[in-house]
Amino acid sequence: MSIVDPELLKILACPVTHQALREATAEDLESCNAAIAGGTVETVGGTRVEEPLEAALVREDGTLLYPIRDGIPVLLADEGIATA
Repeated sequence: MSIVDPELLKILACPVTHQALREATAEDLESCNAAIAGGTVETVGGTRVEEPLEAALVREDGTLLYPIRDGIPVLLADEGIATA
């Protein structure tokens, strides 16, 4: 089941590079949440991420993800989370 409406997902883009976005897979979330639990994750803006992600959007190049909170994609440049 898709968190984001497929029609909306077609028009959403990374606010920095304008690359297309896709919904994060279970593996994407598992990897990111393991790093969050380890205390090693910060947003691009430098804020430590403390809460696990329930959903996210991943940039086309796979290097950055944007959290989805309460069903709403947070597409702010400083809220991006590096995936590598």
